[in-house]
Amino acid sequence: MSSPAERPQPLLLTFFGGYLLGRGVHVATSAVIDVLDRVGVSEHATRSTLSRMARRDLLRRVRRGRKVYLGLTPRSREVLHDGEVRIWRTEAVHDGWDGTWTLLSFTLPDSWQRQRHELRSRLLWAGFGPLQGGLWIAPSPVDFTVIGAGLEAAAHVKVFAARALPPTDVDALVRDAWDLDAIAGRYQGFLDRWSDPRRRPELPDALAAQLVLQTEWLQVIRRDPRLPAQHLPPGWPAEPAWRLFRALYAELDPRAREAVAALDVIPDEEAGRS
Repeated sequence: MSSPAERPQPLLLTFFGGYLLGRGVHVATSAVIDVLDRVGVSEHATRSTLSRMARRDLLRRVRRGRKVYLGLTPRSREVLHDGEVRIWRTEAVHDGWDGTWTLLSFTLPDSWQRQRHELRSRLLWAGFGPLQGGLWIAPSPVDFTVIGAGLEAAAHVKVFAARALPPTDVDALVRDAWDLDAIAGRYQGFLDRWSDPRRRPELPDALAAQLVLQTEWLQVIRRDPRLPAQHLPPGWPAEPAWRLFRALYAELDPRAREAVAALDVIPDEEAGRS
């Protein structure tokens, strides 16, 4: 895994999602800079990333005297809520699968490189894998009206619920559509890094440790489509990695929350009216 300092935006999204989402507050820019400094992100990198996020309507700035405070926007709340569901309301392995696939196809003009990239990025996040050409599958019901909201390419997409019939080899289909070794390797890498205290990153306090832990965990699970358990190889490492993440998060949480409570915040008046 790359070091935390190399990826300020995921760290910032984790910070805002973990400690601001649902609280109805804005946090001082200086406080955000201080928290990111604890995990090795420079002030320049943090300020640059915050500016980009504000331009993309992921953050709202409010000035109070000489201080600038940062709050969430409707768009960022939606993004962060999705991440919260992935982390806290989704099981590690997809048990009880009824055999239904979501089948999605699209054909886009050759000149639509940006639109194709945006569509594929959202499909990957939603758990789809490429079967062939413009044909993608996901191992669970997917509401494309949600993941396709605002996409120019959405009008070119067709979606079906489907079941595999003989002579389809579903195990082979899964191996073709997803890189199982890469998915398992990310879980195993998380286990190797965080199960041994000697290999964990050296961080100054519980807030910094929890922030890095949760950011790395989200980077692992966001690329896991949660395939049906019966089509996964033996010894699949998602469940032990999931248990480790939850145990470490709970261990760090009381001290991390104390640090968050001391941050400079003001009420988010927009959130209060929404």
